[in-house]
Amino acid sequence: EVQLQASGGGLVQAGGSLRLSCTASGFTFDDYFIGWFRQAPGKGREGVSCISSSDGSTVYADSVKGRFTMSSDNAKNTVTVYLQMNSLKPEDTSAYYCAAGRDYGLGCRTPYDYWGQGTQVTVSS
Repeated sequence: EVQLQASGGGLVQAGGSLRLSCTASGFTFDDYFIGWFRQAPGKGREGVSCISSSDGSTVYADSVKGRFTMSSDNAKNTVTVYLQMNSLKPEDTSAYYCAAGRDYGLGCRTPYDYWGQGTQVTVSS
């Protein structure tokens, strides 16, 4: 079964940077997407970015375009994805989750069946 482990959250001042990491393992299929999502208290879950395993292409939410960058590093049985977050704003404060889903030809809208635990990002003003 696919397992994901997210890390790297913390407290940072507005304008600062953080890098989140997500280590994923256990894939039994070749093509998949890994996405970053966030959810603040009292708000719905928001898709932040995703990356395709087949070609490394990425998609970003409008709210983070130009500030966040997602990348991946593939090892033999493990893939680590990173979310470099720059120019952070207080509204970026949230629990961030990574998730994986098999590629069904839906792009980043693929169903994400595997989720890691959240890592908290807090941006102070």
